[in-house]
Amino acid sequence: MPAPPITITSEFSGSVVAKGATDDLSAQLLKHAGFQQIDDWYGRRHRLPTTTPLDDKVAIANHAAEMLRAARYHVVLPLSLDERMSPPTHPLGPYAAGAELLRITDQIRTAETGAALQRAVDHLLHHEHGALERVREALEAAAEQVSDLDDEEHALSDRFGFAADFLSSAQSELINSEAELRRVGNASERHTEAQTRSSTLPDHQDAARATSPAAAKAKVPSPPGTEAAQSNWSAQPHVPGPRR
Repeated sequence: MPAPPITITSEFSGSVVAKGATDDLSAQLLKHAGFQQIDDWYGRRHRLPTTTPLDDKVAIANHAAEMLRAARYHVVLPLSLDERMSPPTHPLGPYAAGAELLRITDQIRTAETGAALQRAVDHLLHHEHGALERVREALEAAAEQVSDLDDEEHALSDRFGFAADFLSSAQSELINSEAELRRVGNASERHTEAQTRSSTLPDHQDAARATSPAAAKAKVPSPPGTEAAQSNWSAQPHVPGPRR
């Protein structure tokens, strides 16, 4: 009697489940592909966690199907998971640009060094090819297209133009931040830079002594004859004035 087909499906919860693998060989192949085995009152099942990235779900499901088919199992795989029948499904559907920005955001969040952070942020801030520049251009194009399609929609066209200007301001605010990003987390480099700056500045105690009133008085030269006049005045007897 032929074995029942093994069906790999994507459930509404987002989990990918393989059902029908009742013998040990098919179970081993599914576990080798990356599925987790579950044995409960529903029987033996294999599933992928809901947190598995979509690309990994598709890759694991297809790898499992290939191994099972090579072992002469009949495998049912839906079109949404079958790489042979459909192109890879994008996690955000038609919003490919948004999905790419999500990928960049993940790179930013997982950056372990300032250099890695700078490389990820460069996809946003590059002056010519960065995401901000592309979005700014798209908003400007939308403003122009609104005016071309309906010359009475000045207010709507201006709103798109203002949004493009806001992005220009954001770009100006973050310009030349590459070197600062690369130094993020590098405390030793900042310490060395601070030491270099302090060595080029005069000591604050020396500066304070140089600007003190006593030092200023000592530096001011006396007019010619001042010392002699002071000596003659001190040598004369003191004559008290008349009493009143």
